[in-house]
Amino acid sequence: MDNGSSKVMFSCEESVIDYKVPGLDRIKSEYSTCPNFDIIFQEILDGYCRDHVDFVIRDGYLFCGSHLCLPRTSLRDFLVWEIHAGRLAGHLSRDKTIALVEDRFYWPSLKCDVARIVSQCRTCHLAKATKQNTSLYTPLPVPNTPWRDLTMEFVLGLPKTVRAHDSILVVVDRFSKMAHFIPCSKTVNASLVARLFFREIVRLHGLHVTIVSDRDVRFMSYFWKTL
Repeated sequence: MDNGSSKVMFSCEESVIDYKVPGLDRIKSEYSTCPNFDIIFQEILDGYCRDHVDFVIRDGYLFCGSHLCLPRTSLRDFLVWEIHAGRLAGHLSRDKTIALVEDRFYWPSLKCDVARIVSQCRTCHLAKATKQNTSLYTPLPVPNTPWRDLTMEFVLGLPKTVRAHDSILVVVDRFSKMAHFIPCSKTVNASLVARLFFREIVRLHGLHVTIVSDRDVRFMSYFWKTL
């Protein structure tokens, strides 16, 4: 440990804690006045270690097992913020942040304090969407006539053919499960899809009633208008 540097390394049993925290050595003088560790720290100094077998003092720092005990100061909040939202952190979830803090430090109210600090993180509130209430899935009506209720999907990312086709429009009849595979391009627009659909499907099977597709509303709107 180098008192002239902001880098402090603690070695306790087989665990090494390495942190660059300015003024970390000041916590030595805070143990005697901290309501969480004052009695423990003083009794260990006086030689009464029987009731505190999990605690040990090394180089003036109090450890619980291999975890550095932090007195009740602003240093707790500072270290939690560094672990949760520091330069190398990624605004982890509450549980992951608690696990990382528990791996290095100890104080009695650690979990509650970390949860409180993470809940105040504005970046997490803005970036992480909250769970939305959704209704139950509604099954599709069972078709009773062939080629009246269809599904339309696209298979993309295929090798380009001589005619510059690199995708397939797959149209399936929900009643008979019969399918048509229509070559097309991934840059095809709704108008061209409507022409392909009319030429390959409507020409053979007549006009349908419903189409199930994962395409967005605007695409389907243009498709229906053109068709």
